[in-house]
Amino acid sequence: MKIYMIRHSITPGNKRRAYIGATNEPLCEEGIELLKNRTYPEVEMVITSPMKRCMQTAMCIYPGKSPYVIDQLRECDFGAFEGMSYDELKENVVYQEWLSKEGKIPFPQGEDQMEFRKRCVQGFDVAVDYLHNTNIRSAAMVVHGGTIMAILETYARPQEDFYHWKAQNGEGYLVEIDENAWFSKAVNRYVTVKGKC
Repeated sequence: MKIYMIRHSITPGNKRRAYIGATNEPLCEEGIELLKNRTYPEVEMVITSPMKRCMQTAMCIYPGKSPYVIDQLRECDFGAFEGMSYDELKENVVYQEWLSKEGKIPFPQGEDQMEFRKRCVQGFDVAVDYLHNTNIRSAAMVVHGGTIMAILETYARPQEDFYHWKAQNGEGYLVEIDENAWFSKAVNRYVTVKGKC
């Protein structure tokens, strides 16, 4: 089974380098143009986060394919930092404390980073089960940068840390799953990263 994990295209918040998680903003014109100038592989099915930016990206890349939406694949809720950039936050004492803990403590009034990562992995498991049960061999998963990082930190071989798997807008990774190994109770689940897409 092949899954192309693609980060959504550019939004207004991405252009400002802001924390955009729970904010349901659409793509900007630059984001739409970016997708027009790229070629993506053909797939049997498209899976997305429920967020507007992912749904819109999926429609641009794969017009005519109705996406299978998985709520657990949405981006992290950045709470009090939502919609703000580093420059806007750098003097904030709470933000500095959060940075000092390498982002492993909950966002104030937002989501716990470890719970977010677990949620994304659960969403990926739902996707793989669905693809397996419907005998689909290739899919695109149009999601968020944080979602991709969370899934690959857990399942990717070779194994790397969370930030290693950062993807630019409109880019991502091709992963392959050995279904016999994935569904075997004797083997830890993993995906093989075959390259960028």
